Amino acid sequence: MAEQQKKAQEQDLNQLLKVRREKLSQLQEEGRDPFQITKYDVTHHSMEVKNAFEELEGKSVSLAGRMMSKRVMGKASFCSIQDLQGAIQSYVARDNIGEDSYKDFKKMDIGDIVGIKGEVFKTKTGEISIHATEVTLLSKSLNPLPEKFHGLTNTDLRYRQRYVDLIMNEDVKETFIKRSKIIASIRHYLNGQGFLEVETPMLVANAGGAAARPFETHFNALDEDFKLRISLELYLKRLIVGGMERVYEIGRVFRNEGLDTRHNPEFTLMELYQAYTDYHGMMDLTENLYRHVAQEVLGTTKISYNGVEMDLGKPFERITMVDAVKKYAGVDFNEIHTLKEARAVAKEHHVEYEERHKKGDILSLFFEEFAEEHLIQPTFVMDHPIEISPLTKKKPENPEYTERFEFFMNGWEMANAYSELNDPIDQRERFKAQEELLAQGDEEANTTDEDFLHALEIGMPPTGGIGFGIDRMVMLLTDSAAIRDVLAFPTMKSLDGVNKKNDVNNTASEAPEKNVKTESEKIDFSKVKVEPLFEEMVDFDTFSKSDFRAVKVKECVAVPKSKKLLQFTLDDGTGTDRTILSGIHSFYEPEELVGKTLIAITNLPPRAMMGIDSCGMLLSAIHEEEGEEKLHLLMVDDHIPAGAKLY
Repeated sequence: MAEQQKKAQEQDLNQLLKVRREKLSQLQEEGRDPFQITKYDVTHHSMEVKNAFEELEGKSVSLAGRMMSKRVMGKASFCSIQDLQGAIQSYVARDNIGEDSYKDFKKMDIGDIVGIKGEVFKTKTGEISIHATEVTLLSKSLNPLPEKFHGLTNTDLRYRQRYVDLIMNEDVKETFIKRSKIIASIRHYLNGQGFLEVETPMLVANAGGAAARPFETHFNALDEDFKLRISLELYLKRLIVGGMERVYEIGRVFRNEGLDTRHNPEFTLMELYQAYTDYHGMMDLTENLYRHVAQEVLGTTKISYNGVEMDLGKPFERITMVDAVKKYAGVDFNEIHTLKEARAVAKEHHVEYEERHKKGDILSLFFEEFAEEHLIQPTFVMDHPIEISPLTKKKPENPEYTERFEFFMNGWEMANAYSELNDPIDQRERFKAQEELLAQGDEEANTTDEDFLHALEIGMPPTGGIGFGIDRMVMLLTDSAAIRDVLAFPTMKSLDGVNKKNDVNNTASEAPEKNVKTESEKIDFSKVKVEPLFEEMVDFDTFSKSDFRAVKVKECVAVPKSKKLLQFTLDDGTGTDRTILSGIHSFYEPEELVGKTLIAITNLPPRAMMGIDSCGMLLSAIHEEEGEEKLHLLMVDDHIPAGAKLY
């Protein structure tokens, strides 16, 4: 039945497409091709007409936009035109525009771009409208607009076809108008404070200034490998060395990491640097900037995000990382003096750490685990440990900590700021420590930048610097649930699931191998090595106690602060969502797993991972190929319902 309905819908669509193309062909044969029109004189937009009705009533205006509705009633009709500012009704009468023009109007379709000239008036029902004297088809819509473009089922389509999303959803257009105003307001404030906007390279030989894995590319003309920048920092500091005392840049940066509600591999970052100030100066600037932007764009310093009110008008809280951990975890790192003590308290509080982590790293893990989620109101978290702050000045009175803060709202990190390190000898030592981490397998560690060190040796004044995530700021100020809602064109996996190297429309990095095979594809297993079979037996009763079930992936996101873990929200057939964490992020991106049917063991006791209870285990197949581990999640036919038991 569903298949028949789908076929019928496809036939209806094909017929609509055919009719619209026939209408265009007829216009072209008559020498009235709308695509040959190059301009149209617009005197007003819809909202301007409505706001100035008393002044414009009875006067002739000219508007243009997309026809969103049409009611044909014999000799007179109504249509609605949507432009940048909104929509306005037009009354189209045969006697006013002429018989031939009225016939043409009746052939126009929803979605066509039209120009309307006419007098401003009010209908009997009090609606401000345009009494048309002339209707011009400016562009023919050959593909019909969807009747409904809402709901979770079409979220993916909305992001892929943002142009349709903007047409159909007024609030989406409003979000992107606000985004533009937010960025303009930031520039307005900083320019007023004496900052200069500058531009720095995106293609770099050495991607530094942040803890992130870069994208890599090859520059054919020089036959050299380059990276896409992960930060703006090191070049902006070179300008401070050069005597440009206050500089900022708003630009795209690129980080080769996962996609989730707050992360996109390319995003907008603003960094600014101010000579002769420190991180306290950056706190004052941040507080004033956020207040200015909220007031200028929203008209208030009180904002609401997901039903929670945040007040930018009050002084922002300032707390050290040590005090935040003491407040929310009940652990005082002032009393912890050695790595051994830090590891012991981590084990006691079930905080997972790696062998390479030092005392400061473990403090940071405690902060992420216990404190971050509580920082809803604007809060500056100050004085980070030196281990996680390779570009920051040490606190003179306590060199284990640095003059650094992160700005938090809604439990999110919104900005990161330092009293910048300007000692080239200390900086070289920090780079050396980063190189050691890189050698230990940390793909996010920095490498030594000799030219930057040379700049520091020339001499950099005491400087305060800060980086703002513009996309998260826009999310908060527009009450948007996900970063993709504030990016006009977010990074998406190609629809055919194949990453073509030369496809210019494919902005995602090359995907890991996936277990998707065509019928004709020959698979070479000659280089595959699998783990030997266990020789010892397990009795049948023990095995049969494992509850293997088919589960449907409702949601899948990267676990914040974890490079490996994905968090699955699963339909296991019980009606209650099940959460399972799996360390497979290096093999799969979360978005490609949504909707898949997997196999899970569902009767394991909950296991805490990164502070989240994982209730079960997803099954994967692992093998080795030329010394490299390969992993494939077990996926089964979608016809298998959630909760089906495996025997």
